[in-house]
Amino acid sequence: MRRAERLEKLPPYLFDELDKAKRSLSQRGTGVIDLAVGDPDLPTPREIVERMREAVTDASHHRYPGYIGHANLREALASWFHHRFGVSLDPESEILVLIGSKEGLGHLPLALVNPGEKVLVPDPGYPVYANTSLMAGADVRSLDLEESNGFLPEIEQLGSRGPAKLVFLNYPNNPTGAVADEKFYDRLVSSAAEKGLMVCNDAAYSEITFGGYRSPSILASPGAMECAIEIHSFSKTFNMTGWRIGFAVGNREMLRALAQVKVNLDSCVFGAIQEAAVTAVSMEYDENVRVYAARRKLALESLSKLGCHYFRPKGTFYIWVRVPEGYSSVDFAVRLLEETAVCVAPGSGFGENGEGWFRIALTRPEAEIAEGLQRLAGLNLWTS
Repeated sequence: MRRAERLEKLPPYLFDELDKAKRSLSQRGTGVIDLAVGDPDLPTPREIVERMREAVTDASHHRYPGYIGHANLREALASWFHHRFGVSLDPESEILVLIGSKEGLGHLPLALVNPGEKVLVPDPGYPVYANTSLMAGADVRSLDLEESNGFLPEIEQLGSRGPAKLVFLNYPNNPTGAVADEKFYDRLVSSAAEKGLMVCNDAAYSEITFGGYRSPSILASPGAMECAIEIHSFSKTFNMTGWRIGFAVGNREMLRALAQVKVNLDSCVFGAIQEAAVTAVSMEYDENVRVYAARRKLALESLSKLGCHYFRPKGTFYIWVRVPEGYSSVDFAVRLLEETAVCVAPGSGFGENGEGWFRIALTRPEAEIAEGLQRLAGLNLWTS
């Protein structure tokens, strides 16, 4: 069988390759400490599960759920967004329910970009931005994120890559843990509007922040509703990665185009899950943040004792760490996995600018994180 040529343009998907390596070790009876994948180990809150349990018996949810999301969920999301970010949204035209944020990010280039048009993606960045743009036939160009600039792109890059159609952002940022403030968003939106650029900010980690920082929404910036959307997820905030539900908000024309793609490719989220999501947005989630803050503190203290260089994150549940001298990202990750059964994500899987780094996910219990970092220390690869 000959596969579609578009698939040949794609690099191996990082997390699929990590899964294969972990399965191989597990089959040999080796217990792996997985600090690579950002899949919360914390359970979905009981109230959400109970609402799902009730809703799944409602026969009305056994039918197709409609394409843009239940009205009561969109109204609840509009209320939550206004309370959290001070941004007013029309539930009918400025909110679209997604089968997880990844689905929306993946379908967006199909909705907005013609073959050959330029899409700007962060480097390092979540691989889905570039890969789905490539599948849509886009000319993908990198926005360089450098530590010297807090892993924020220089605004001037929006024009230096040639005329572009769409730019992806992601703050709080995966993989670096960097964050953006209102001034950055204001400048970026102003520049994008001037250049006729559409903007998508992936805000999946907006509610996991530390040290007094609270993530703003790009939609609060003047003019953002004319050129931008923001994509949010229930996965990280409410420990619902397996439930597959998220939502996109913002510019109604961009959302209308995204909805048109979805109408032809999916049938939205199971209705009972949408009912559970209504319960979720009414809940507090401070305990989640407290758990990740404690894990972050433990990990940063351990890494400091090792003498390795890392970027101190203000958001997400990741830590971005420099590999030891003399190693590539993949070489280091492979040695760590083979010799200590600890799995981390090699930075090169997030783009060329990720080379020389690796990512630790704080999605395991403190004891496992401590054990994993102790095994890392046992390799004696850094000079403390």
